Amino acid sequence: EPIAEQLLREVERLAGAGADIGLFASNSVHMVFQEVAARSPIPLISIVEEAAAVAEARGFRHVGVLGARFTMERDFYPTVFARRGISVVVPNEDDRAYVHERYFGELVEGVFRDETRDGMIAVIARMQAEAGIQAVILGGTELPLLLTDDSATPVPMLDTTAIHVAAAVARLLAK
Repeated sequence: EPIAEQLLREVERLAGAGADIGLFASNSVHMVFQEVAARSPIPLISIVEEAAAVAEARGFRHVGVLGARFTMERDFYPTVFARRGISVVVPNEDDRAYVHERYFGELVEGVFRDETRDGMIAVIARMQAEAGIQAVILGGTELPLLLTDDSATPVPMLDTTAIHVAAAVARLLAK
């Protein structure tokens, strides 16, 4: 079953249960966000749109993205960020493979190793040195559990999970 249809069905269930807003607590499924949002009976908050708003507010024009392979390689981050004049860079092919393998092989399983943290920081450093990124999008909900100290990386980190939650809380408090 296509993921958009499955998500829409679940959003409809949430709306039927009385939910005022919805959000997908995963970066990867945002590849179908626009399709689902267009048909949703309740407003949806996009983790990508909210991260782009924060990046713009902080003055970033050139950012990197880390996450699952499809988050790094699909165009949903670059497309949304480009609307705000922000370019998105992905790691080189070897580094994308490293990030993806560690993401699913360790982080998703709840394994957080110092050597993996060091490896991720090295990936970010290469992106900064080679592409001149000003910040890095932590485009995977487990990444902030590994990369907890902004001062340990050569550029600021955009924790999409924290950004998304803050946006949802702000929207609910504004009602």
